[in-house]
Formats: sequence, structure tokens, C-alpha cells
Amino acid sequence: MMIAEKMLKELNKQINEEMYSSYVYLSMAAYLESENFPGFAQWMKMQSEEEYAHSMKFYHYINEVMGRVELLEIKKPPMKWKSVLDSFQTALKHELHITERINLLANLSLELKDHATHNFLHWFIDEQVEEVNSVSQVVDKLKFLGDSPSALYLLDKELGKRKEG
Repeated sequence: MMIAEKMLKELNKQINEEMYSSYVYLSMAAYLESENFPGFAQWMKMQSEEEYAHSMKFYHYINEVMGRVELLEIKKPPMKWKSVLDSFQTALKHELHITERINLLANLSLELKDHATHNFLHWFIDEQVEEVNSVSQVVDKLKFLGDSPSALYLLDKELGKRKEG
């Protein structure tokens, strides 16, 4: 099965978006570790691994439809945030951006009558609902807790239990 050049270009761009997502979450993990929040850092590392896995789903799909994977340059992510809350708010903003990208791909697949790609994207559409909800919950908790050191400590311990993406 051949894939339209326009769709292929956008799917390759999405590999880059997902790789950048992995990179930015890893940068957040490094920042949070440097601020002595190992639990928040663990959560971000698991998120980074999950985003890398997403990029590989696009990679494999492109090969399955006899497209050519084109790896683009990954931009350097930020290295510092104002606070734990700021890092998670940045993560939420990023997930909303990725949701827009997935929606763009889904709309393009419909426009091109590319049913295989549209079907492939359903998993990502569902996944983005989960991603946005997951990060939103942490942002809401952090806003509720404010600057309470003991509350941050407890949430750090809770999020540090995340073992998979």
C-alpha cells in the first residue's frame, strides 16, 4: 500500500514531534532531579519513555505502508523551569500541542481518504485524552497544594511509584 506524499511528510514530522516530546520530558526529569524531587523526575522519565515508544509506532507504521522514514533534527529542549508546577504546566501545554498535531493528522487522513492511516491514528486520539487528563490531574494537585513542602514531599513520593509509561 502506498501512502500519499502529503501524509507521509506529516507522519515523519510527527516522529520528530514525539521524539522532541521524549527529549523535553527527559529534560524535565533532569531539572526535577537537580531540584531534589526524585519522584516527579521518575514520573517524567516514564513519560519520556512513553513518548519515545509513540515515535516508534509512527516509524513502524510508515515502513508498513511502504513509506520512507525521514528523521528530522530534534530541537534542544528547555533546561530549567521556575518550579515543579511550572514544569507540569509546560508538560500540559505540550500535550495540548501534541493533541492538535494528532487531530491535524486525523483530519488530513480523512481529507485524503486514507482509511488505513485514519484507523492507525485512533489509538493516538484515545491516548491523547489520557495524556492530557493525566498531566491535568498533577497540575491541579500542585495548584491545590501550593508551596507546602510537606505536601510536595508526599506528592513527590506518590508520583515516584510510576513504573510504566
